[in-house]
Amino acid sequence: MSPAVGQQLLELTLAEAIEYAVENNAATKNARLELLISKATIRETTSRGLPQINGSYNLDYNPKIPVVFLPNQPPFGDPSIPSDVIPARFGVSYSSGLGVNISQMVFDGSFFVGLRAAKTLLELTNKDVQKAENDVIEQVKKAYFGVLVNQQRIRLALANLSRLDTLLKETKALNEAGFVEKIDVSRVQVQRNNTYTQVQRSQTALEISQGLLKIQMGLPLEYDLYLKESLEDLRPNESLLSLLMEEGSSRVELEQVATQITLARLDLQNNHSQYMPKIDLVGNARRSGAGNELGTVFSNDNWFGSSLIGLSLSVPIFDGFSKASRIQKNRVQLNQLENQRNFLQESFKSELLVAKANLRNDLHVLTVQEENLQLAKEVFEIARIKYNEGVGSNLEVVEADASLITAEVNYLGALYDGLISKVNLEKALGLLKADYTK
Repeated sequence: MSPAVGQQLLELTLAEAIEYAVENNAATKNARLELLISKATIRETTSRGLPQINGSYNLDYNPKIPVVFLPNQPPFGDPSIPSDVIPARFGVSYSSGLGVNISQMVFDGSFFVGLRAAKTLLELTNKDVQKAENDVIEQVKKAYFGVLVNQQRIRLALANLSRLDTLLKETKALNEAGFVEKIDVSRVQVQRNNTYTQVQRSQTALEISQGLLKIQMGLPLEYDLYLKESLEDLRPNESLLSLLMEEGSSRVELEQVATQITLARLDLQNNHSQYMPKIDLVGNARRSGAGNELGTVFSNDNWFGSSLIGLSLSVPIFDGFSKASRIQKNRVQLNQLENQRNFLQESFKSELLVAKANLRNDLHVLTVQEENLQLAKEVFEIARIKYNEGVGSNLEVVEADASLITAEVNYLGALYDGLISKVNLEKALGLLKADYTK
């Protein structure tokens, strides 16, 4: 999906944002372009095994025809020439030729290895596309949650501001009536100013998080975004218990390294094949013409044909140990890739354990913070009622409001942390691609 011309507002769910990003993010677009390059590489490699045909044409002019020296000896000598050699010019002023050269590979061990390597490179590029998409999915999910959190923070801050404006108005009226002191008004005013500052900060944070989401999606910054879902719609729930029991699937990073190992082995095999002879079938056909005048060069009487068919055998004898050095380098590279694969396997196991532990902890914290939020709301309502009925103090209301704001912030933070931990666990399980529409 893409925005229509002139469209200024784009409404998206998380799944739609991911779908758009996979198609339009610069990283995934470049990965798909790299896939086209790999396909072209296969065609390029295959072309080496097809006949190679080249045409040629020449038209030459000799301002001075080369001199050939002949011995001035009987029976072909010329006694009138005192020198022991006779200078003779062999050639004509103008010459021309038209030819076709054909070569066909008969045997070249590196060709077949190269063909397999090109196909393996295509497999690796496919893995790179999948890895790029997975990275974009992870980034978009986290950026999407960041926007939702900042939107919710603004809504809560505005609600708190409205509540404090009402309390400030009531406290000023009571102060004017002589029921409360001026310090009570100042206390509420300070709390109100702090909340107003929080609104401004949340609005700035929202603009930044929206810009980040647009960048991750590949969406032009001039478009406005409206997210159809809320944090509550996407919050971690009991279904995550089954996710915590998952063992996961193969990570694309491991598949990338495995394919790189295959490529390195093919490169090693290719360098071994360089010790084998190469056989080519060659042939050419040519017609040549000449004349002392330009006009006679193209006369049919002055043109003659020739042709050749043969086999060409190339046998490597000594290259200064170049192939041996490349083979040694290949073996070292294979060891490096094996070490990298072993490291990734162990690090992914650790990543999975950490991701599951973090999600369990975040779900527990979310439950506690949700309970604290409900308690803070109850405390504030009781303090406000007591204050309005004259049996409570203004300080109790301000403190209860501050506790409520803290509880709201903590709850939002716990909810965001839980969503991020869910994404991290999906990544650790290798499920981001399969689960990207959820």
